[in-house]
Amino acid sequence: MTTANAATESRLPNPAVLVPELGEIGQALFRAVGNDSVPQATISLVQLRAGQIVGNTYLTVLHTGNLRKAGQAEERITAVASWRDAPYFTGAERAALALVEAVLTPDPHGERVSDELYAQASAHYDDKALATLTMAIGQVGFFIPLALIGKPLPGVAPAQQWRR
Repeated sequence: MTTANAATESRLPNPAVLVPELGEIGQALFRAVGNDSVPQATISLVQLRAGQIVGNTYLTVLHTGNLRKAGQAEERITAVASWRDAPYFTGAERAALALVEAVLTPDPHGERVSDELYAQASAHYDDKALATLTMAIGQVGFFIPLALIGKPLPGVAPAQQWRR
């Protein structure tokens, strides 16, 4: 698609209008994840990585923008795709990024979240924080189908892009 014929609206009509309960669900997820037991930067890094894993530009632009607005260094944002060998992340952030990859990527050799990975994450997060991190992965997971099927426009506010 070229700039001349680029889409100006999403493929799907506004899902919040079609299913009004979506707003309530979204608000509840944001409240649950925003309980301050996990730093917002970690949540945003995890959600950016989820967008990268599923290959969705809308989600990657959204979460990159959130990280920039929060003052995160460009090196950290850029290195999310290659976090395993990047020197920019704490042990806790690495554990969180490993969890989102495990949840969203099949493991042909065993379970996605091994006991070893769970123990690694538990070394950095208490039970509430681990549950919150799990919900943060679920939050982005909830919106992934809307991003992939509805194909919202990257960088465009939802109210300005949904097909009516």
